[in-house]
Amino acid sequence: MLERLFHLSERRTNVRTEILAGLTTFMTMAYILAVNPSILSQTGMDPNAVFFATAVAAGLVTMAMGLFVNFPIALAPGMGLNAYFAVVASAHGGQFSWQVALAAVFISGIIFVILTVTKIRQILVTAVPAGIKSGITVGIGLFITIIGLKLSHILVAEVHTSSDVIKTMTAQNGFVNSLHFWDWDLKFGNILAPDTLTALIGLAIIAFLMAKRVKGALLFGIIITTLIGIPLKATNIADFHWALPNFSNLAVGALDLKGAFTTGIGTLILTFTFVELFDTFGTLVGTGKKAGLIDEEGNSPAIGKAMLVDALGVSFGALMGTSTVTSFVESAAGIGEGGRTGLTSVTTGALFLLSLILAPIFIIVPDAATAPALITVGLLMMSGIKDINFDDFTEAIPAFLTIIMMPFTYSIANGVSAGIVFYTFLKLTTGKVKEIHWMMWILTILVIYRYVALAG
Repeated sequence: MLERLFHLSERRTNVRTEILAGLTTFMTMAYILAVNPSILSQTGMDPNAVFFATAVAAGLVTMAMGLFVNFPIALAPGMGLNAYFAVVASAHGGQFSWQVALAAVFISGIIFVILTVTKIRQILVTAVPAGIKSGITVGIGLFITIIGLKLSHILVAEVHTSSDVIKTMTAQNGFVNSLHFWDWDLKFGNILAPDTLTALIGLAIIAFLMAKRVKGALLFGIIITTLIGIPLKATNIADFHWALPNFSNLAVGALDLKGAFTTGIGTLILTFTFVELFDTFGTLVGTGKKAGLIDEEGNSPAIGKAMLVDALGVSFGALMGTSTVTSFVESAAGIGEGGRTGLTSVTTGALFLLSLILAPIFIIVPDAATAPALITVGLLMMSGIKDINFDDFTEAIPAFLTIIMMPFTYSIANGVSAGIVFYTFLKLTTGKVKEIHWMMWILTILVIYRYVALAG
């Protein structure tokens, strides 16, 4: 049955490999179960309600991706978009209520469904040139690496700023975007700090296991590092106890569509739509190429189905009571373990649903244990750089900007946007207009409009 459903032998994989890959993906994503309630609770939402919505939305949508698309891609409420959601719907002076913000997410999902059914989103895959697609894969690898370095505190930011900025941060609950480049420096963390030391040991363990070509190296590394973290005080088992969360105050169906149409949330909807559009495109292309599910030209017969599941997942997540559900770059961890079919996603999704009961077990896995896996995945994603034509600067520069903008601006969308604009500009100014797909002109205009509007 599994062979017929997931075509395991055709993709040169087996049940054991797929389940290990699904476990690995879940382990690297499980932090969202703790982080999302913490972030969205700033809007006045019940943390337990957000936990429920996060687990159920991630579980069911990820399983749908596996069953209906046969892709090893996992989905959950996205980092960045949940922070934006919390800012605009903050209980401390936000522009909208969280119910209205959920309605904006729901509407953005409907827009995605329309764009997908009309095949406009699929045209993106054809329109974006091969160099940028390869750059997306590499950029996502570096993006995942920097996430791992931050989570482990191997990479830290040293801030040296004015008292005025500190006052602003205090007034805005720790958030400020007025820090200039000279106000901070990236530094190597304290290697004797429990989490950093644990992560470095974990990185060495995973590196050794991978060098020995041990199947399940990433997952085994996470488990071993979690155990090592106990005596090193990085794994907190003191608060471990069996207790089901209180789900008596759920936000299922609490979105305020009527309020959305009378509040003027056009900009909010456009922001959710734009960021999700490029984030999902980048993640699906980058991870799909790594899994061998997208050909050399970046095409796949299943990409339309994957985008449709992703689009429906956005609206479903809003109905459950959480911010935008999106494809997770951490899916690359499972792909790095050999995940090639939807069985990987089904496994990950099932674990998200199980987390409603087994949350205490999953939550004790520290960032220091999952961070080394993310760092290592960066290596696995780097191979795409050899497919970039560095002899043609009209191809190389857009690909390079795509790569570096993702980790350095902490956004997949920014990387894709930079690549698109510079590709169009360079082909236009060097007399190679015929190489520009018509959709690239539209994307370039939309990108420029979006960033000019943001600057304003």
